[in-house]
Amino acid sequence: MLSRIFFACALLALFCACSPLSCGWMDHKFRQYSENSLNLLDMMVRERLLNMDAEVNTEPFPHHLYNQASRASAEGKLAFTVQILREVSALFEEDDSSSSWQEITVDHFLNIVNKQADELQLCVGGEKRPSRRLHSYFRRLSHSVFGQMGHRIEAWERIRREVKDHLVRADRLVSSLFTSN
Repeated sequence: MLSRIFFACALLALFCACSPLSCGWMDHKFRQYSENSLNLLDMMVRERLLNMDAEVNTEPFPHHLYNQASRASAEGKLAFTVQILREVSALFEEDDSSSSWQEITVDHFLNIVNKQADELQLCVGGEKRPSRRLHSYFRRLSHSVFGQMGHRIEAWERIRREVKDHLVRADRLVSSLFTSN
């Protein structure tokens, strides 16, 4: 009898420890890192580019993918957020030599985004299959902006704004895990 109680307690402890909502890093650091990444993106903005022409046709924002993710389990929401962070990192690792951003700011931004992705991946537990549609969206975004504008300052500003929208939505997605309880 005592061994059954011990076994049940051990299973419960294991289940709670593996739960995405028990991830200590997410509870305390995700919000701080999210704010830091958004602040760094704001620092990168170029004043003269704030009123750019809307001539470039970019990929429409994938609201439907975020809506699907918002209905997913806690683990699904975190896996989706991890993929967003990884896709953002890949975008910023393209040839940014013609952007006007300070290299140290971009490096710091990438470190924060990659740290968020790595830590949230630990919260997810196992490997989740990435969304092909989300990956395709980011690939099309890159091709549409850089294909039409090259890697000029204006193209990087457009990417910066798109990325900011994604990071804000990802932050809301993770924050919903705390408000829905």
